Amino acid sequence: MQEQDFARFAALSPFELKDKLIAAATSDAQRLMLNAGRGNPNFLATLPRWAFLSLGDFAMREAERSYSYLDSGLGGLPESAGIVQRFDAYATAHRLTDGVRFLRAAISYVKDQLGLDREAFLSEMVSAFLGCNYPTPPRMLPNTEAIVKAYLAQEMFGPVPPSGPFSVFATEGGTAAMTYIFQSLRANRLIEPGDKIAIATPIFSPYLEIPVLADYQLGIVDIRMDEHDAWQLPQAEIDKLLDPAIRLFCLVNPSNPPSTKLSDAVLDQLAELVSTKRPDLLIVTDDVYGTFADDFVSVFARCPRNTLCVYSFSKFFGATGWRLGAIALHEDNAFDAAIANLPEPERAALDARYATLTTEPRELKFIDRLVADSRAVALNHTAGLSVPQQLQMSLFALNGLMDREHRYKTNAKQLIRARYRTLYGNMGVAVAPGANDVDYYTLIDLQEIGGKLYGPAFETWFVAKDLGTRFLFRLAEETGVVLLPGNGFEVMNTSARVSLANLTEIEYAAIGKFTRKVLDEYLADFNASENIAMKR
Repeated sequence: MQEQDFARFAALSPFELKDKLIAAATSDAQRLMLNAGRGNPNFLATLPRWAFLSLGDFAMREAERSYSYLDSGLGGLPESAGIVQRFDAYATAHRLTDGVRFLRAAISYVKDQLGLDREAFLSEMVSAFLGCNYPTPPRMLPNTEAIVKAYLAQEMFGPVPPSGPFSVFATEGGTAAMTYIFQSLRANRLIEPGDKIAIATPIFSPYLEIPVLADYQLGIVDIRMDEHDAWQLPQAEIDKLLDPAIRLFCLVNPSNPPSTKLSDAVLDQLAELVSTKRPDLLIVTDDVYGTFADDFVSVFARCPRNTLCVYSFSKFFGATGWRLGAIALHEDNAFDAAIANLPEPERAALDARYATLTTEPRELKFIDRLVADSRAVALNHTAGLSVPQQLQMSLFALNGLMDREHRYKTNAKQLIRARYRTLYGNMGVAVAPGANDVDYYTLIDLQEIGGKLYGPAFETWFVAKDLGTRFLFRLAEETGVVLLPGNGFEVMNTSARVSLANLTEIEYAAIGKFTRKVLDEYLADFNASENIAMKR
């Protein structure tokens, strides 16, 4: 491998370094590149997509029905009255298709299980497909919100029933949710330059990169997960949150990239902390991988008043291109309480900021401020996720709600866990997944694996040589395999993040073999250096 100055890549985000690694991996045009760096899954949910297409066919017929006397390609807004009966007639003629069967079940489900009006639901869905109206209300369509709330209650709360009502804001994926949250926290004086925020690490790298931007200038307190305790948060780390100067605590659960959910014990410790000692602590939990975990319970469920929840439909339903995310916040929450407790001059400034939206700006909830801030306040009336996206989001949520036997979820979990076993098996490393492991990603701990395979002296040598980034480039150049550096996610050990979602099992077998091959080459380098040292 051609020698490079790898230190110059140290400041790059792992997702920017990825482009450099891809260039190295594709330097040999005759070789297939295996990119296990990003988490875009290669599986997807088919039934809710068939439903989207079937609903679109029905919606177009409804639009043409409005102006059927004109032969000009001109359609109109569908009529709500009688729309369920007209769909029944349509479904009778198309009853064998997967999409129509799904929609018929959905119309029954929302009435019987969620108490929604069938006509209002179907009218909202048809109008959403046509995209002929602004999102109204801007935060989220009412029936879509009811469906997504039911889905989140099922997936995020486990056996813990919601402690009270909560609201949802539909966003352009989890990334938009993150952007809006930091913007509104800053705009509403809940974080100020120089404030401390705590971040549970390792973590998705933008949570480390956003707070230090000039827009925010926040000090980061590292709340470090213990890799020797199944990536859980030790009590000593949780106790750092007792510092009243820490305004905000951000975490990804299950973690990225260790891909481990917080244990019940850690959830208990966090709940105890906010209920007795830090009732003012604001928490943001990003739970995009929660649907891949067994018996998942979110911090949003255990610390409901303090926690704002981010969820994305992208990974579980194979929908990264759809950009479907949600922000959920309980009606009784610490964010609104913190705004109410601001000094009067700051409250007056916020009154002026939101004065064009309401005659009582102090009554504006934080979740509605998120919506307004996402469109620079002045464009609040045209805010909101596009309605076709909201339609697909509701169909994904209904897929999760109506799948009583959890067939899709079971298959998705089995798929990624089989890939996990294949990867490590082909490295020659024995693994025993823990009760809280999720395995959407895995961290190949290069120094630990090297120590297991070749002994502690090799591990010490590997660490001293600082071979992490060099290993990634060597792997890319020699084998075409692209992985991301663990240190970009604030992992201390020399490691590489592997997504177990985006390649085939045979390709993960190849990655395991190639990883072992490069480690074996480093063993040869180590032995050569040892021989030279002995001769001296």
